[in-house]
Amino acid sequence: MTGSWVRRFRERPAAAVRLVCFPHAGGGPSSFRAWDTLLPDSVELLVAGYPGREDRFGEPAAGSLDEMGQALAEALVPVLDRPWIAFGHSMGTIVACETLRHLRELGVPEPTWLYLSGRRSLDRGLGGAVHRQDENGLRGELERLGGTPPEVLDDPVLRAAVLNSVREDYRLVETYRPTPVPPLDCPIRVLGGTDDPELQGPDDDGAFGWTRFTTGPVSTRMFPGDHFYLVPRRRDVVNDVLSVLDPALRSLRSAWLDAP
Repeated sequence: MTGSWVRRFRERPAAAVRLVCFPHAGGGPSSFRAWDTLLPDSVELLVAGYPGREDRFGEPAAGSLDEMGQALAEALVPVLDRPWIAFGHSMGTIVACETLRHLRELGVPEPTWLYLSGRRSLDRGLGGAVHRQDENGLRGELERLGGTPPEVLDDPVLRAAVLNSVREDYRLVETYRPTPVPPLDCPIRVLGGTDDPELQGPDDDGAFGWTRFTTGPVSTRMFPGDHFYLVPRRRDVVNDVLSVLDPALRSLRSAWLDAP
């Protein structure tokens, strides 16, 4: 635990690097819990905990993604005392970028790598009205993207809880307008699923528009799968993150990661 905004599943005092993950719309820290057992002791996992879900279920949603980024930046300052990597998936890409913007204002160094998954750049795909749709409309959106078990959507109690947080998160995303800021300097790694409906169509800007957001190099890797490719491809994604580290830091904690 590091406070309500940031979760640490297990302390790794000797960690040389921290990996900070930002979940998708409707998601919470548990969506990255399985990563913790796949990381070497040299990498400590921290996950953003948004209000309105999991152990913050009773709290009101954030007013904006800017507000969320500011709160996360303030919570992360004490623990970003060593090199770190940021990883955002879907809505989490925006939250990660807003958090980095506020961290820069607070004088915190950029991450050594910024991983952005399952979404085009900040100024693409703005607007939308999913958050105004009825229950059937929200359910259809979740089914379009995949990743939500049918048994969750079929259970009235679970469905209501999930759709409530999804609605609020879509409100945040669909009313979001990025603040113009100078580009970052860190390298960006863009990941996605080959069948993700959010990434279909032309990539005229290169790397789904993210090349305009850093002066550093931008690389891309696509995995088989839909918007939530990173669930069945978890070990491949974690391996990709570990691949950018110094070789001395890559020793894997679990043999399962290398299992066929």
